[in-house]
Amino acid sequence: MALRPLTDDERAAAREKATRARTARADVKKGLRERRMTVAQILERADQEEAVSRLKVSDLLESTPGIGKVRSAAIMEEIGIARTRRLRGLGVHQRKALIEYLDR
Repeated sequence: MALRPLTDDERAAAREKATRARTARADVKKGLRERRMTVAQILERADQEEAVSRLKVSDLLESTPGIGKVRSAAIMEEIGIARTRRLRGLGVHQRKALIEYLDR
């Protein structure tokens, strides 16, 4: 099924929406990096904002001070979160385990 061509206005609106989404995700990661936000607060925000809910769990973990790619992968494996999982795809138990792990 082919998509219909977008008008210039529709293309501009889509570009603006994508820019806002990237900015929202960057703000969340920066807030975590600067310790202004907790993972619990970010998960709550993900329930309300679609852009934040599309943030990958691995990106969130790697934004946490002291956690890089290797440690992020180890944490996700220990908790039982797939490498490609996004915040909106986390279950109740995964969310709880992630918050408890990072609060240690």
